[in-house]
Amino acid sequence: QLTLVESGGGLVQPGGSLRLSCKAPRAITSVFSPYTMGWYRQAPGKQRELVAEINSRRDTVYADFVEGRFTISRDNSRKTVTLQMNNLKPEDTAVFYCNARLGLNDNSWGQGTQVTVSS
Repeated sequence: QLTLVESGGGLVQPGGSLRLSCKAPRAITSVFSPYTMGWYRQAPGKQRELVAEINSRRDTVYADFVEGRFTISRDNSRKTVTLQMNNLKPEDTAVFYCNARLGLNDNSWGQGTQVTVSS
């Protein structure tokens, strides 16, 4: 399993942008590269849901609500996955979590970073 450290959350006005980063500081590149990396979010009173993920081949999956506003990317040499979020809406307000999974039993989560979209 990976130790994941997130950064980049904060308060932004509607229509603004944020860039979230997640790093696996203790992993070496050859360990990090095979993982499917994802971003999930959990709003108050709601279940955690997938926002986007990127696998080892850099294939990406996005939730329908993203609607082309977010971009997920990874830099294996830096053991980092990034979520660029543009045109943020108030309904995007949530705690965003980084996830790393490999196979059926290897599943790690970061501590979460708060994103608040409000005027």
